[in-house]
Amino acid sequence: MKSTENAPLIRRVRYADHIGRPLIPHPSPRSPSKTIQLETTAHSSYPFVKRLLGAICSLYENVLPMPNYRRAFVPGGMYFFTVKTERNAPVFAEIFSVRLLGEIFREAIVQWQFTIEAVVLLPDHLHAIWSLPTGDADYSRRWAWIKKEFTKRYLASGGTEQWVSSSRQQYRRRGVWQRKFWEHALRDEDDFLRHFDYIHWNPVKHGYVNCPSAWPHSSFHRWVAKGVYPPGWGCRDHSAPLPQDLEDTGE
Repeated sequence: MKSTENAPLIRRVRYADHIGRPLIPHPSPRSPSKTIQLETTAHSSYPFVKRLLGAICSLYENVLPMPNYRRAFVPGGMYFFTVKTERNAPVFAEIFSVRLLGEIFREAIVQWQFTIEAVVLLPDHLHAIWSLPTGDADYSRRWAWIKKEFTKRYLASGGTEQWVSSSRQQYRRRGVWQRKFWEHALRDEDDFLRHFDYIHWNPVKHGYVNCPSAWPHSSFHRWVAKGVYPPGWGCRDHSAPLPQDLEDTGE
């Protein structure tokens, strides 16, 4: 393997240690976490190269709005979901419903061992990214159990359901969740990041708040605490570009 020490320009990237191993291995322990380090050889004595390096550093430090989150991506093991309530009823406008769903999520994680990387819960739908264990793609069984348990406990506690047809009643369908859900297998790191940002920006997109930080039912706050997002990320009244919208999310 050729040494990188004499390369004219090296861009080294190391990501936060609390997230997992970096996607791009760092060849030297000298760089701190979550920084972008640019190194040059003696060519850096030229004024043009110095100006170029200064411009690149300025771009990364002051302009780009992307969060510094990269996860060791597992092909086929990470999925984006959209799950909606029946007839878009605002089931989760009540804090009781929010807490009940959180309780059921925690039980499902203990029972089936998966990770919720990101989630946002709006009154009539939710988005989530899951990581499943290696060789396990049975997300349908997990969602079926979550929806069934929520429906049972929600209705037993006095929750209301939407009208359903007689044919659906024959199959013991209830009017709380839509029967189908949207699923997308995340292809690579860029695909993951687009959906990761989309989830956390979703309350702003739908007009509930002006900043993701103002919406309580979101994993955004967890990732702010870990230093992945700045607190003001994604606000409509900031000059930075807003996150990319996605055309196909099942909403």
